[in-house]
Amino acid sequence: MGISMNRLRHAFPARTQQIGAGLLEVLIAVLILGVGLLGIAAMQATALRNSQSSLERSQAIIQTYAILDAMRANIDVARIGGYNLTAMTCNAPDGGASLAATDLHNWIQSLHATIGETTCGQINCGGVSCEITVQWDESRSARGQEETTQQVTTRTRL
Repeated sequence: MGISMNRLRHAFPARTQQIGAGLLEVLIAVLILGVGLLGIAAMQATALRNSQSSLERSQAIIQTYAILDAMRANIDVARIGGYNLTAMTCNAPDGGASLAATDLHNWIQSLHATIGETTCGQINCGGVSCEITVQWDESRSARGQEETTQQVTTRTRL
């Protein structure tokens, strides 16, 4: 059995030089993973904000087409200005006095139901051309000092 102690030392080097190096590598890996996960969470939050903004814009466009369809069904009244709301109107006018008043009441109520309670509408028709504007508050999807009021305007011929 002639194995000397010197040979055993070279076969199994001392481990005193590497204590804690593995823990440091794990700590750095966890730190990098944490930063990556925070980045993914920020991207998800931005995607949700943009999705909400896109939904509200799409709903505003759909609502302009809805009132246009109602106006085309009652075209004689629309051409003489029976549907005009010369200022931004946020509260639904009383309906029932005429078909145009009922259509306007239902339109403003629909704006509130689909986009939000702060949504307003404006209609300006002159002859055969009309301009319909929908305005809403986008503060839920905006951040910082960005403008929170958005508008969609549709111009068309009756």
